Amino acid sequence: MSDPLPREIRCVLVPVGNQRLLLPNATIAEVITQSRPEPVADAPHWLLGRIAWRGWRVPLVSFTQLAGTEEGDAELSVRVAVLKALGGNPRLPFIAVLTQGFPRLTTLNAELIIPTHDGSELPPGVRAQVLVRDDVAMIPDMEWIEAELLGLLEGGDAVEPAEAPGSLLDSED
Repeated sequence: MSDPLPREIRCVLVPVGNQRLLLPNATIAEVITQSRPEPVADAPHWLLGRIAWRGWRVPLVSFTQLAGTEEGDAELSVRVAVLKALGGNPRLPFIAVLTQGFPRLTTLNAELIIPTHDGSELPPGVRAQVLVRDDVAMIPDMEWIEAELLGLLEGGDAVEPAEAPGSLLDSED
């Protein structure tokens, strides 16, 4: 017998430019200070490079550039949200997303999420546009983003482990 679906889900609103991404809380691995990404050859403008995180080289995505939304206030503190990838591919266990400020926890149920999409084609990487209480948010299409990253980084490991645990992080100090 399967367990019933939860009535409420703990979610996170992640600020990206003038928008918010709505993600399950369990998706966020960590929020860190932005570091200079290592460039990726022939990458599209939305793939900013790879960053070192806990012994991994994780692809850094600008969601505002991917979806073509407004960049927001450049004065705000820029951070990186490291997300657990949902696809289960061992070559891409994490994806980093540029964010402005800190994600905000919220508990939601079906009545609190109102679709706002007008039926036109959604931007790349966006699964849905919704209203969450007073916030307009985008639900990212993580499967599409993961597939795109795997295709772009096909020449090697999408997320490469460091030579020795912590060595990539230690070299930046």
